[in-house]
Amino acid sequence: MTNLNQTMQKGAIFPLFYLPPIEYFRAVQQHKNLFFIENAENFEKQSYRNRASIHSPNGKLDLIVPVVKGSKNHTKIKDVKISYDFNWQRQHLMSLQTSYRSSAYFEYYEDDLMPFYEKKWPFLFDFNQELLSLLLRFLKINVAYKYTEIFEKEYTDCDDFRLSIHPKKTEMLQFNPYFQVFEERNGFLPNLSIADLLFNQGPQSSKYL
Repeated sequence: MTNLNQTMQKGAIFPLFYLPPIEYFRAVQQHKNLFFIENAENFEKQSYRNRASIHSPNGKLDLIVPVVKGSKNHTKIKDVKISYDFNWQRQHLMSLQTSYRSSAYFEYYEDDLMPFYEKKWPFLFDFNQELLSLLLRFLKINVAYKYTEIFEKEYTDCDDFRLSIHPKKTEMLQFNPYFQVFEERNGFLPNLSIADLLFNQGPQSSKYL
């Protein structure tokens, strides 16, 4: 184990996700005093690193940020490039507008989010990092995070959320219902992207966490 582990007692290590799910920020809220971002892991496909789930008129919808071909599980996360072979930014923006235009707080956050669907970031890590900073500001979570320097498969002295927060591992989590735009049509959908909570609950989102 490295010296990093010795400094991470009672802390936590997080990956960078695209519009992370609610459980991510619930965990961040609990560990905001000692928060590390994984800087040396390999890219994991079919994870929240390049996808987010929102509540569309037809139910749960996954928004996926495409990556350049060749970005496989053995590719370092900082080397993964975003693909712009098709206009996914326009697709994501239209999906968010269709899903949340009628929500109470969409327009409150829209202008700040717009650059992420206009500017082209070369690397997924940098895109997710800047997006996380904005989301933390939205949620009024003050956290001075640090970065890992080398990859460790396991950490025994901190909470490790690199694999535990995953699209296939949310079945056992409990989430109190809050108002969702299409709840009457589709029922309440738990643990969606933090965008769903923000657009529906606005400044009250931090209290929900």
